[in-house]
Amino acid sequence: MNNLFGIDFGELPFFLIATVLAFTLHEFAHAYVADRFGDPTPRSMGRLSLNPRGHIDIMGILLVLLAGFGWAKPVLIRSSFFKKPRLASVLVSVAGPLSNLLLAVLGMLTVFLLAHFHAYDGMSIGVLKAVSLFLQIHILLNLGLFIFNLLPLPPLDGYRIIYEFLPIQWRERMRTFEQYAVLVFLVIVLIHPLYSVTLGPILDLRWDLLRGMNQIFVMLFGDQGQLSKIGILML
Repeated sequence: MNNLFGIDFGELPFFLIATVLAFTLHEFAHAYVADRFGDPTPRSMGRLSLNPRGHIDIMGILLVLLAGFGWAKPVLIRSSFFKKPRLASVLVSVAGPLSNLLLAVLGMLTVFLLAHFHAYDGMSIGVLKAVSLFLQIHILLNLGLFIFNLLPLPPLDGYRIIYEFLPIQWRERMRTFEQYAVLVFLVIVLIHPLYSVTLGPILDLRWDLLRGMNQIFVMLFGDQGQLSKIGILML
């Protein structure tokens, strides 16, 4: 049985660890950029921290366990503190998905560095499988979150980015749309047949990103024989 990001439930412990890491950095990125642009709200609410306890929503994590889909605590942002509200709001929204892309890149870099320096040679089969599995899940999850959060649907970051570019009169209409769109979005995510023909194909783009990243790192580090030998990348 697979969840939203294509991870088998037998791999759930690794998926859960990767999810906590991904959610934590995603929300921290929102908080950090908002703080840098002058909004003291995230700092005052303890969100300017890499401690997962400040960002993880228990219900959201439980839903990850049950359905493979969840959420973290959203960072409260007050754009009235920004000198340039539109620009700052867009950058705050973009920061979350970019943090997931950064985590995926760092995961891929770890894979290639370990292979380049033959660090896998000293590992037992059990440790090798665990490390390989975690890195696979970590990379694919964060690529999926990067794409997923850029979708222009409420309550995702992609919607907030589009919203900031809309004329004022359109924004009023969109606020009414938001109330129903969130419900429709949840129905699509949680009902598998709907997900398979809507969000599923979009999230499959993470494989294209993975292949592109792989090609770049092969150019940097050379032959990927070590990678194919240990089967760490699912290409």
